[in-house]
Amino acid sequence: MAMHTTGQMVLASRLGDGRVIFLAAAGGWTEDIAHGALTADQAEAGRLLAEAQGDEARNVLVEPYLIAVNEADGKRRPVDWREAIRAAGPTVRSDLPGRSGPRLYR
Repeated sequence: MAMHTTGQMVLASRLGDGRVIFLAAAGGWTEDIAHGALTADQAEAGRLLAEAQGDEARNVLVEPYLIAVNEADGKRRPVDWREAIRAAGPTVRSDLPGRSGPRLYR
């Protein structure tokens, strides 16, 4: 399986529930890396990050940053382990008691 770096995309955490999200190619945000805006152009990557930072200023998300992405067999995978784990989804079981959704603490 040959992998090659295809570009960069913006990853962030949604403010409402902490889920990992990607700036979507069609606009807005998505939880699916396959629908994220991917670019090999540095200027475009900077523009995407600036767009995400605007959403951060509007309290939609926190900590947007660019990640490098590889593509193989039609599937996108972040280059770094940290982002690969985050992109795969929550690392805790949601089927356990008390884990049905986000909790608010006071």
